[in-house]
Amino acid sequence: MFVTPVFAADLGGDCCADLEERVAELEATTARKGNRKVSLAITGWVAEQVMWYDNGATSNTYVTGVGSTLSSHFKLTGAATISPEWSAGYVLQLEVNSSDPLTAGNSRFGDDGPSALRIVNSNGGLTSGSVDLLYSFWFLKSSRLGQVSVGLIPQASQHAAALVDGSGSLVMANWVPLDGMAINLSQNGTQLVLPNGTGFPTGALMWCGSTALPVAGDCDGIPTNAVRYDSPTFGGFSVSASWGEDDFWDVAARYAGEFNGIKLAVTAAYSHHSDESQFMGFDTVTGLTAFHPVHLDSDYFQAGAFIHHVSSGLFLYGAYGVEDNNSVYAIPAITAGQPSGSNWYLKAGLRRKWSPLGHTVLYGEYGVRDDMYHPALTGFGVTGSELRQWGLGVVQEIDAAAMTLWLNYKNYDPSMSGPGVAGVFDDLDDLHVVTMGGLISF
Repeated sequence: MFVTPVFAADLGGDCCADLEERVAELEATTARKGNRKVSLAITGWVAEQVMWYDNGATSNTYVTGVGSTLSSHFKLTGAATISPEWSAGYVLQLEVNSSDPLTAGNSRFGDDGPSALRIVNSNGGLTSGSVDLLYSFWFLKSSRLGQVSVGLIPQASQHAAALVDGSGSLVMANWVPLDGMAINLSQNGTQLVLPNGTGFPTGALMWCGSTALPVAGDCDGIPTNAVRYDSPTFGGFSVSASWGEDDFWDVAARYAGEFNGIKLAVTAAYSHHSDESQFMGFDTVTGLTAFHPVHLDSDYFQAGAFIHHVSSGLFLYGAYGVEDNNSVYAIPAITAGQPSGSNWYLKAGLRRKWSPLGHTVLYGEYGVRDDMYHPALTGFGVTGSELRQWGLGVVQEIDAAAMTLWLNYKNYDPSMSGPGVAGVFDDLDDLHVVTMGGLISF
């Protein structure tokens, strides 16, 4: 998920047409060391931004990172040749969180947003300025049979629909609007605050029931301890599958190619979560009551496509996801009222090299999340929700410094429906978010 940055999530899937070129550029300039048999390469980036918001009741400005799984990090990778066909290697990636835009801005947390990744790893711990483990796995690869990876991995469906976006604007604008999701919803200029003092967050309307995270549609965006297989690439096509504890499995298919100056990348992924428990740490962030399922049963399908006319610079990216939740809760009303929602997103723009500095990217985005609300809202009489987003932005790449600068605006228009909404959750104010930031790779 770009200055077309390199993600450990791409384990040979060929998600973007220009990904291999970017990998080669980074490898040519990376620090290298290792023993006589196994190499060591150090890569990564530092990404920080200034985020301003106005929710209709108040406005503030914060300095944050760019969001968990995208934040400043360093990655150690290595490989060793076993034979002309076989090789082995490893990936160890640590993420540095200054302030997470996914949690910053809520009336309970203020400007230092706790690390979403730390909340996931510790099941509720609220820590900012942390260093967290993102990936740790080894792999065994055959040029003929494919690759097997074991450890804390990016599963086959992780960021699947997002990673096909090769426009150079993925970090700052993708179908998971991380910026401002913890900021309070407001009604007619008054912020909504829950009884425990936590502001009612916008992210409660983009909830993934499968993973209990406010990141719809990237519902499989968090690494898991698992085993993953990636096939070799044949004619631009590849497939992946992974299984993790306890119990998770997914499959994904990818294609990337170029025809007559047109680059095309397409992916589709399906994942299934079933367990006797569910991670609920993010309820600490939302302030909503934690309803632990007796049995988790959730499926998620996602698809994404990117097309780029190279000579003109025009590009179009789209993504779609739908969730089917059939979990069983201790409270029958929650079981009966749990939402199964869908979401879609479009981004179009122009990528041109008007300056010797590097490419400039101009884009507009629009997306809708239907019925992707937190299951606890059924207790408030909510039976439906919609969160619309649109935005505009500009990205400037500076090739000589492996750097990217950006400025963008996002608008979120939330609404809820149901017998308990009138006078409580109706007439919600729009949320306005502006970010200005930079990313430098090493």
